[in-house]
Amino acid sequence: MKFRIHIVVSFTLLLGLYSCGTSKSLHHKPQLEGCNSAIPVVKKESPTYFSSGNNFLLKNKQNLWELYVEGDALERGLTSGALTDSLLKKQEKIFFSKIDELVPSNFKQRLLRGFLKWYNRKLYLNVPEEYKTEIYGISEYTSNDYDHIAPRYLRSLYLHGAHDIGHALQDLALVGCSSFAAWGEKSEDGSLILGRNFDFYAGDDFAKDKVVAFVNPKEGYPFMMVTWAGMIGAVSGMNNEGLTVTINAGKSKIPLIAKTPISILTREILQYATTIDEAIAIAKSKKVFVSESIMVASAKDKKVVLIEVSPNNFGVYTVDNSNNQLICSNHFQSEALKNDERNLNQIANSHSKYRFDRMVELFDENPKINPQVVASILRNREGLNDSPIGYGNEKALNQLLAHHGVIFKPEQRLVWVSSNPYQLGEMVCYDLNEVFKKRESTSKVSSLQIENKNIPKDDFQDTQTYKNYELFRIEDRKMDAFLENKTELSSDFAENYQSLNPNYWLVYYKLGLSFYQNKQYQLAKEQFEKALTKEITTVPAKLEIDKYLKKIKRKLK
Repeated sequence: MKFRIHIVVSFTLLLGLYSCGTSKSLHHKPQLEGCNSAIPVVKKESPTYFSSGNNFLLKNKQNLWELYVEGDALERGLTSGALTDSLLKKQEKIFFSKIDELVPSNFKQRLLRGFLKWYNRKLYLNVPEEYKTEIYGISEYTSNDYDHIAPRYLRSLYLHGAHDIGHALQDLALVGCSSFAAWGEKSEDGSLILGRNFDFYAGDDFAKDKVVAFVNPKEGYPFMMVTWAGMIGAVSGMNNEGLTVTINAGKSKIPLIAKTPISILTREILQYATTIDEAIAIAKSKKVFVSESIMVASAKDKKVVLIEVSPNNFGVYTVDNSNNQLICSNHFQSEALKNDERNLNQIANSHSKYRFDRMVELFDENPKINPQVVASILRNREGLNDSPIGYGNEKALNQLLAHHGVIFKPEQRLVWVSSNPYQLGEMVCYDLNEVFKKRESTSKVSSLQIENKNIPKDDFQDTQTYKNYELFRIEDRKMDAFLENKTELSSDFAENYQSLNPNYWLVYYKLGLSFYQNKQYQLAKEQFEKALTKEITTVPAKLEIDKYLKKIKRKLK
C-alpha cells in the first residue's frame, strides 16, 4: 500500500513538473541561421593526432590533449565535436555511469530525469545564443545511448549546469578550489602571476583526458582554457589580451530554478573582456543560481580582483596594490557578501579558512613568487606549520584529487597546465602569442608547448609514500563497501588500511564506524578517540565523532 501511495504521489509530482513550463524548454532549438553548417571532415593523422582544415586535436607527450578550433559558434561546435568524437562519448559514458552508480534504482532515475527537466526549464533563456549554438554543434557528436535522459542538445546544455546543480543541491565536496595572485614587490619580476587548483573530482577516468583548448572565435578575443571534451564553459582560462578567469565555489542556498551557469558567465568574460571593468559589466548583466568567486586578472589594468556573485547579491573584492597579493579559497571577502550568514557558516565550519590561512603562510615563507614557487604551493600537501594531516585531506592545498592546476603570467601571455597525476606531473608551458601566430602562418602541426619553460614533475610521485597513497585509495573503496554491507573487518585489512595513510583522520573514523556497526563498542571508542587527535576536515565531522563517543559511553555503562 505504501509503495502504491509513493507511486501515485511521484506520478502526480511529475505531472505537476511537466505542467510548469517545461514544454518550451524541451522543444527549444538554438539559432543556426547565418552560421557555417558544413560538416567537418576529420583526417586521422595518427592514433593521437586528428586534423580538420586548420583545426586539430593532438595528445602531447605529457598526455594532455591540445585542441585548436576557430570560426563562428556552430563551426566551432561542430569542429570540436568532430575532433573530440571518441573523447566526447567516453566522457559522457563516464559521467552517466557515475549517475547509475549513485542512483541505481530505475524508478528514482526516472524521477531524477523529470526533476532535471523541470529544474532546467528556464536554462535556455539564460545562456547566450552564441553558446547554445556552439553546444548544439558539439551535441551532434554525442551518443544516442542516453536519449532516454534527454535529447542530445538539451542533454549537452544540462551538463553545462551540472557543476552548479551539484554545488547547489548537495553542497558537494567537489569544489574545494584554491587560487592566489601576486604582483609588484611580491612577484619576482614585478608582473602579475597567478596560481589555481581546480579541485573538481568526478572519478579517475574523467580526469585522464584533460583538454587544453585554444579557441579563435569569429567574434571576441582568442583564448585558451583547461577543460574536457564537450565542455565549452570556462573554469580556468586566459585570452590573448592577458585577461584570466578562474572560479571558486562559495556557499549557496538551494535555488528554485536554473539560471546562467557560472562557467558560461566566465566563458563570456574570457571571450569578450580585456579589462576588469568590462569583466564586471558582463558579470553584472547575468542572473546566476549559485554563489561563486571569480578571480579576474587583467594585464591591461595590471590588477587582480574577485568578482563575487550570488543569486541575490553582487560584490567586488580588491586590495590596495601595495599589498601585492590576493588569496581566495571558498568563502567571500567583499563587503557585499562577507557577512552573509551562509558565508559566515562556511568560514566557521568548512575547510575554506584553513586553506586560506595555509596560502597566507606559504606566501609569507616565499618573499618572491615565480612560476616554480607557484607550482610548489599548488603541490603542497601539508597543513598549517607544515604539519602532517594525511594525504587526501581537504584542508591541504593539494588534496591529491585536482582535475588540474594552472599558473598564469598574464602580461607575458604565458600559462602552465599540470599533467597527470593531479598537479604532480610536468607543468606544460604555452605562450598565447606564439600559439595564435603559428596557426596564422603555418599549417604544420606539433605540440604548442614551449618545452624549455616547462616546470618539472614533482618527485613525490616517485616515492613509496605516494605509492602507498594510491594503494590507500583502493583500500578506501573496499572500506566503504564493508561499511555499506556492515561486513566485519579482518585485523590484517584494518592494520594495512591505516598504515597506508596513518596521519589521515578518516582511516580511524571509518574503522570506528565499522566496530560500532558490529557492536564492538570499546574498539570503536579507541578508533574515534584516535581520529580526534588528527586534523579533522570540518567541524560537522568532528561533532559527528563526538556524537558517536557519547552513544558509546551510554552503551558501555
